Amino acid sequence: MKKILFIMLFVGFILQSPSQTYADQKIPILIYHSIDDFHGHGAIDLYVSPKNFEEQMTYLRNHGFTLLSFEQWKERSKVKKPIFITFDDGYKNNLNAFTIFQKLKSDRFKPIGTIFAISEFIGRTNRLSETDLKKMVESGMFSIQSHTATHPDLMKVKDYEYELKMSKEKIQQITGKPVIALAYPYSLYNKKVVEETKKYYSFGLTTIPKLYTGQSIPNELFLLPRIYIKYSTTLEEFANIVEGR
Repeated sequence: MKKILFIMLFVGFILQSPSQTYADQKIPILIYHSIDDFHGHGAIDLYVSPKNFEEQMTYLRNHGFTLLSFEQWKERSKVKKPIFITFDDGYKNNLNAFTIFQKLKSDRFKPIGTIFAISEFIGRTNRLSETDLKKMVESGMFSIQSHTATHPDLMKVKDYEYELKMSKEKIQQITGKPVIALAYPYSLYNKKVVEETKKYYSFGLTTIPKLYTGQSIPNELFLLPRIYIKYSTTLEEFANIVEGR
């Protein structure tokens, strides 16, 4: 009887150990802005060309990565190579990423990204429209989250309810989906900003340039790091980033 019990416990350990290993992995959370060729306007490293973006997403597909959204946060411990792809500001050219996701999608590779939209900028000339956002969400390939109402320095804001709560509610009204994550504009935050964010969101994202490791520090989910992918990022550099080399 004892021998049978030992075998059952051993088998249980073997079955559970991969999940524990996955949970301990370093997880890349990448940040993009514009997916377009650079034509001399704005900061070049806030762009990634569609060609490079497609090569990067193809790399993830071919090397066994699983793209997740923040609604799937708990799934990170159940897959071998989790990764989060995020886009700040909600630029119209993020439709190029949508097209590339559609091209690469297959039964084995299901791309998904998170757009952090500035709620009061939705529908401007160079920004995604409400129709765009609805289409992207309905495809199952995008989650739309908040980048505040007007993209201010949150450390200087007095009306947090407008910037945090109202932006959340406006985006939810457009997409019909929960808004649970906030990207801090300019990655500026302090203790007050974190405490206000916790009232309305489950996650807060910075641009601290490192991989997420899950160290159980205070407010960890409101200090999530992200790594910039730039116009100048080569495919080799991209591979080193996502593989944690």
